[in-house]
Amino acid sequence: MFKEFYNGHPFTTVSDAPIFLKQVVNTNKCVIQLEKEGNTLVVHSAIDNLLKGASGQAVQNMNLMYGLDESTGLKLKANFH
Repeated sequence: MFKEFYNGHPFTTVSDAPIFLKQVVNTNKCVIQLEKEGNTLVVHSAIDNLLKGASGQAVQNMNLMYGLDESTGLKLKANFH
């Protein structure tokens, strides 16, 4: 359900494997990983708050306001692939 919802979102990835912070450092990405603990769903997420925080959000919103692709200027590569 999560993978289907986030399909086509350029900055959000749902991972089957545990998250490593290096997957998001220096990027505007958010990586989500789901884990079932008994009857509880635990949602893990990781972002680089320096880019995914206010500055990255401002650029992403500006892109949308001006009709640009929302990822313009934000396609940064992580240190880990």
